[in-house]
Amino acid sequence: MNTPIFSAIPTDHAKTLWSGSPDAYDRLPERMISPGGGMPCRHCLRHIEKGEELLVLAYRPFPALQPYAETGPIFLHAKPCSRYNDRAEIPPILSSPDYIVRGYGIDDRIVYGSGAVTPTERLVERAEELLAQASISYLHVRSARNNCYQCRIERSEQG
Repeated sequence: MNTPIFSAIPTDHAKTLWSGSPDAYDRLPERMISPGGGMPCRHCLRHIEKGEELLVLAYRPFPALQPYAETGPIFLHAKPCSRYNDRAEIPPILSSPDYIVRGYGIDDRIVYGSGAVTPTERLVERAEELLAQASISYLHVRSARNNCYQCRIERSEQG
């Protein structure tokens, strides 16, 4: 059975940003203080608490530039945080009522017909349905309101 595994951005990428490297637009991440409520860190997959410093940056969750390689804003804790351990349970940042779930092929391009706004309580079920399709290699979870990248969902064979 394919078990959907929620996955955060890689630690090596987060480390480069924490050390002052530029983002996907070749700009330094902006720094700000979290006002609280809805500022999700894409590395620990937790909300950034009110008063904590954070980074705002352009992120492209794809290995190379191509027409489907969407780039958009994300937040990271300004100080290093522990990466979310890839697992089957819905991460703490996914606290909105719904999200866009969309499939991508081995070529990192959208698999047409796979994207849909999905209620949060159905994310795992929808991920199982999509990952059962041979044409889909992985999924993105994106904000249903702003299309911002939240996390990735991959398959894990568990027997």
